[in-house]
Amino acid sequence: MLARFADELADVTDAMAMSYFRKPLDVERKADQSPVTLADRAIEAKMRERIAQKFPAHGILGEEHENTRLESAHIWVLDPIDGTKSFISGMPTFGTLIACLSDGAPELGVISIPPTGERWMGLHDKPTTLNGTPCHTSGRTRLADATLYTTTPDTFDAAGSGKFEALSGQVGMRRFGGDCYAYGLLASGHVDLVFEMGLHPYDYMALVPVIEGAGGVITDWQGGPLGLHSDGHVIAAASAALHQEALAALS
Repeated sequence: MLARFADELADVTDAMAMSYFRKPLDVERKADQSPVTLADRAIEAKMRERIAQKFPAHGILGEEHENTRLESAHIWVLDPIDGTKSFISGMPTFGTLIACLSDGAPELGVISIPPTGERWMGLHDKPTTLNGTPCHTSGRTRLADATLYTTTPDTFDAAGSGKFEALSGQVGMRRFGGDCYAYGLLASGHVDLVFEMGLHPYDYMALVPVIEGAGGVITDWQGGPLGLHSDGHVIAAASAALHQEALAALS
């Protein structure tokens, strides 16, 4: 039931996002100076409306509107447009993130990329799918062979920059950009590592079932599980062995 509903919800949000994409939009700045548009707010409002209709007892944590019923056993975690900077600059690499947590653990995660029509769905203890077909990470185990992505080095503080340089100096190739798209590409075997900091629960909770169900590993920088109270330092890897090599590089 959850998967079908999340898929239908993503259909709605994809259509809404594309109706705003590459159209004139007023851009506002939030308190943290990150950009937000009418599209972000309208899409999340529609998501909340649909969830409240279907699961009125469930909690909702989102980026753009007030959180509700966070004491509930089931909590939806929403990012209407992950990659707003890409969205407002016409880059087709933004996505919508949908997660459902059960007793604090991610039970379902969706990465939906409206411009490309790609949608990854992860369910706890089940294989991740891309548009309904199972997908897998590359399984690479060595940093020297790995392709590493981070969205932008602008998010790193001095300590984070040092960690990134230590890690990226050992990989085969490093690239920038992608936002949530990079994690979908990791789940499909095209990217091997993603390394980021400064993320919020709505940025990473949906990623957990997607990466794990495709055979990858996603944790904080200390190797701990990601939850609503994590510090926003995220590393995802195509295999447990690659993850361990990456953690060793960080230390």
